[in-house]
Amino acid sequence: MADLCVVLLLFLFIPGRFSYKPVIILHGILDRASDMEDLASFITQAHPGTNITLIKLYEELESFTPLWKQVPAITERIRPVMQSAKDGVHIIGFSQGGLTTRAILETMDDHNVDSFISLSSPQMGQYGDTSYLKPYLPSVAYKDIYLVFYTEYFQKIFSLANYWNDPFHEDKNYEYDVFLPVVNNLNSSKFFNATVKEQYKKNFLRINNLVLIGGPDDGVIMPWQSSQFGFYNPKSNLTVVDMKNQQVYVEDTFGLRSLDARGSLHQYTFSGVNHTHWHGTKNVFDKAIEPWLT
Repeated sequence: MADLCVVLLLFLFIPGRFSYKPVIILHGILDRASDMEDLASFITQAHPGTNITLIKLYEELESFTPLWKQVPAITERIRPVMQSAKDGVHIIGFSQGGLTTRAILETMDDHNVDSFISLSSPQMGQYGDTSYLKPYLPSVAYKDIYLVFYTEYFQKIFSLANYWNDPFHEDKNYEYDVFLPVVNNLNSSKFFNATVKEQYKKNFLRINNLVLIGGPDDGVIMPWQSSQFGFYNPKSNLTVVDMKNQQVYVEDTFGLRSLDARGSLHQYTFSGVNHTHWHGTKNVFDKAIEPWLT
């Protein structure tokens, strides 16, 4: 009898004996899906047998495709994964992929995402000069690039223009930016639609956990606090206003404050991690990602 109990205990605790929720991973700007294989490997080692989907859409230069074109295409790619997972899925979005993921979750009425992990993503937009993108930007200073990005033409052809957030020209941002002010559910946006505002918020609040990961040595996301919904204040020499003092949080425009109130909002800050190394840094995975993939 004792031997039988030992066998049963061993069976119950075999790694992978219990299935884990599927994980969907969306790469960032100028990346390929295969660039996320290091992260997928960490998941497989920690949770053997996990069904992992790397989204092989809008890779490399195609990642500059405007985001409202990317969102529905990626939604249709991940929908079958969700439909086959009765207990839900986890989704990880890296860099631009994290912002795209947020738009997907806001616009997808039937998603079943448990944890949404935003890995160094410009959730409040991007403003700054970074060598990572310099070869692909028009040859004008970043302080004047709003003249290009805040046009109907560039909003239709260039993803970065969709979340360029010039703090000195908010009026232009609200007038021309078809993406970031919309997913932020800001009434001031020219493209704000009151009939979908509550639905966006309701959809986003379907998630059980929102995990925000970033750090001061990122070197690409500017300010780096954008990865945690902080952003520049032009009235105080571009100091950064943290998430809890942002309009999107104070007014709970799409659910940030609601998530925080129910204990579903989690922030992790790591020093010494360069932007292109987030998905391959084991310490980041162990402390900030793996705990939310159960």
